[in-house]
Amino acid sequence: MNKQELLNEYKKQEDKICLAQILEKIENSKNKQKIEYTDFLDMYQISLVEKFLKKNQIKNYILFGGYNEAERKILITYPDKYTDSMLEKNLDKILKVIRIKLPETEYGKYVHRNYLGGIVKLGLKREKVGDIIVYKEGADIITLNDFGEILKKELPSLTRFQNSSIEIKEISELKQKEITVENIKIIVPSFRLDNFVSDLARTSRSKANEIIKQERVFINGQNETKPSKQLKLNDVITIRGKGRFVIKAFSGNTRSGRTVVEIEKW
Repeated sequence: MNKQELLNEYKKQEDKICLAQILEKIENSKNKQKIEYTDFLDMYQISLVEKFLKKNQIKNYILFGGYNEAERKILITYPDKYTDSMLEKNLDKILKVIRIKLPETEYGKYVHRNYLGGIVKLGLKREKVGDIIVYKEGADIITLNDFGEILKKELPSLTRFQNSSIEIKEISELKQKEITVENIKIIVPSFRLDNFVSDLARTSRSKANEIIKQERVFINGQNETKPSKQLKLNDVITIRGKGRFVIKAFSGNTRSGRTVVEIEKW
C-alpha cells in the first residue's frame, strides 16, 4: 500500500491528514493483529473516509458512534481473525457514556449547545466526544473510553453542572434517542439541491449555495457540494445545524409550475 500515491489526488491538506491517519490505523491493525480505532469523525470526514475506503477496496472496518443514527462516529479497523461477535464484545472497551443527571429543579433547562458549550469551555478536545443525546433529565455524552474519566472529572467544575450527578456508563447502556418527526411542505421551482436547502434552512438561494459550498450538506449520508444536484423521492437531506429531512412525496404543482414537496423533518 503506497500511502503517497493513494493520497495524491486529494487537494485539501486536512483531507490528506485525515486519510493518512486512517491508513496508519489500518496498517497498525494488520501488523499488530489487534483492533485499532480513530477519534470521532464528523459527517464530512465520515463521507470522505467511506468513499476512500470503498474506492481502494479496503475492508475489515466499521464506522460506529454508539447507535445507528449517530452523526459522529469512530472508525474501528480489525484483523481477519476477528468475528462479528468478537468485535461486538470490544465495543464497551472502546466507547463509554458520560451520563449527566440534572437535579429535578433543572429538568428541561439545557439543550444540546449547553452541553457542547460546556465541553468547549473546559478546553477539552472535541474529537474525543461523539453525539450528545439530550433528554429532560439530563444528557448522555458518548466519548472514547480513555477520555471518559477526564470528562467525568472536569464537568462538575462548570457552574451549570455542579449540582448534577455524573456517571460513566457502558455504551450498551446508552439511552435511546427520542426522534420526533414533523411533517412540513415546501414549494420549489425545480429539484436542484440549492432550492431545497434554501427552503429547509429558511434562507436565500445565495446563502443556501454558501452552506452547500461549506460542506455542510449531505444527501443519504454523502457530502454534496454541487448546488445543481438533482434530488429524488426518499432522499435524506442533512443540513448541519438545521436538521435532517426526508423527501416523502411530490404532491402537485402550483399555477406557476412550482412543485409542492412533502417533507419529514427529524
